[in-house]
Amino acid sequence: MLTEPLENCWIDAFADVFELSKVGADESVVVLAETGSRQINLQVAELALARLGLKHFRITIPSPSPPAGPVIRSTGASLALHGQENVVSALACADVVIDLTVEGLMHAPQTRTILSGGARILTVSNEHPDILARTVPTPDLKDRGRDAVARCRAARVMTVQSASGTDLTVSMKGSTSVGVWGWTDRPGTLAHWPGGLVACFPGASSVNGRLAYRPGDMNLTFKRYFESAVDLRLEDDYVTAIEGSGTDAALMRDYLAGFGDRHAYATSHVGWGFNPHARYEALAMYDRCDSNGTELRTLAGNFLFSTGANEFANRFTRGHFDLPMMGCDIALDDMPVVTGGCLT
Repeated sequence: MLTEPLENCWIDAFADVFELSKVGADESVVVLAETGSRQINLQVAELALARLGLKHFRITIPSPSPPAGPVIRSTGASLALHGQENVVSALACADVVIDLTVEGLMHAPQTRTILSGGARILTVSNEHPDILARTVPTPDLKDRGRDAVARCRAARVMTVQSASGTDLTVSMKGSTSVGVWGWTDRPGTLAHWPGGLVACFPGASSVNGRLAYRPGDMNLTFKRYFESAVDLRLEDDYVTAIEGSGTDAALMRDYLAGFGDRHAYATSHVGWGFNPHARYEALAMYDRCDSNGTELRTLAGNFLFSTGANEFANRFTRGHFDLPMMGCDIALDDMPVVTGGCLT
């Protein structure tokens, strides 16, 4: 049974994204869920497929038992497909995988295998459908994403600075840059909805400097705005110090230490958002169970720094932080792409 009233606009939103992804009637479509998935999104996705006349089958796997240690409630490294080799094989044979798992497959170790089989994955973030409907991607996001990726791939160095004291340098040599605009119509690719950001996965030993988080910046793993100052020191990709006397710093230190994994402190990806429909205040407007914080990653002009899994640097870890920062200057080879938190 549906746990809340079903809105037609939610079905419209899913149908729009499936059409942008050019899901065809002759394609094999798999809806991937786990027992802990948001049931309303599962129902809406299947109703949208039916509205478009698209056949599909559903694979629902048991959500893994929460391991001892830190609580994971954000889009990060998924363990949903661990030990599910037959499921992975089936997904790799599909044309389209609609990913409704709790954490999403973006950083799952099995994702490469699925994509190498030619499947394309549409990861729908574990958000309330109201958030998804409000952030339905528009075709222009693809143009913005392609432009951002081209700039990143051509650059040698990314620099990030702010009046608060942020001073970060990222070597772009050996990095992998991807644009996320909310849908995908190409085999062997993964898209994420909500979309509207560029993510650069640096090679090993590429990130150095300081990040100065101040009240109003965001910790999406904790689904809260910073209320006190936190400074992160980075050396060769790794956070070597979390400085601050408030609750924010204490929580971050305790959380990362709880994984007992050095890679939890490593850089996952850096980038910026360019979605004009993403709202800064959104994190304050929804209950934590209804928001996964993904919208704030795409907020236009934010600098997104994330710790955790980076498959391009051969690092996998369950630890993960998504930490958007406002008011930054971001430059590629001294050419500004964001100035004072505004897209150039």
